[in-house]
Amino acid sequence: MGPLTTRRRVEFRDTDAAGIAHFSAFFFWMESVEHELLRAAGVAVVERQPDGSDVSWPRVSTGCDYESAVHFGDEIEVTAAVAAIGRTSVTYAFVFAHAGRPVARGRVVAVRCAMRPATPPEPVAIPADVRQRLEAFRSAG
Repeated sequence: MGPLTTRRRVEFRDTDAAGIAHFSAFFFWMESVEHELLRAAGVAVVERQPDGSDVSWPRVSTGCDYESAVHFGDEIEVTAAVAAIGRTSVTYAFVFAHAGRPVARGRVVAVRCAMRPATPPEPVAIPADVRQRLEAFRSAG
């Protein structure tokens, strides 16, 4: 299958006083597109367990490098790919473009964790079926 490509519109709330997309908007877009990729893979963002706890994917590392500006009203193309899968973690790579020109590149590392009340998130192994579904979105390089 390969990477997932989708589009987002730069909304007024995403911009600074000059009408340029604020750096923080890219982190919201990465999270949104990550969730879109998980849904396309048939993987729950939050999975309720029989004991009432949840399994989810908190982020442990994020980053974004900016190449050019986008403005209020621009439509951006966002490509998300699985760059690596570890025992408990997934690394996603994001490429942002506008009208064929590179805008930014981002990275998110999420860890599959058991979430129980009054305890810190506990990393848990990614099941083989989930790993296989995520592998379908692996980048070529």
